[in-house]
Amino acid sequence: MKNSIRVERAIQRISQEQLAEKVGASRQTINAIELVKYIPSGLIMMKIAAVFGKSVNDIFELEDSDWE
Repeated sequence: MKNSIRVERAIQRISQEQLAEKVGASRQTINAIELVKYIPSGLIMMKIAAVFGKSVNDIFELEDSDWE
């Protein structure tokens, strides 16, 4: 699953730590999500999307390999 969190953070000029505080996660969790080492829960995905004022589908995108 790809995501555009790093790009959205750059646009809004917020750090991983700031995003983590807003969504109730750790900075390490945000880092792992950005690096696609961790797939967040639906709740965290919704909170991240809300912080950026976008839909979940605007931030997170399924890849072909996610269907296997």
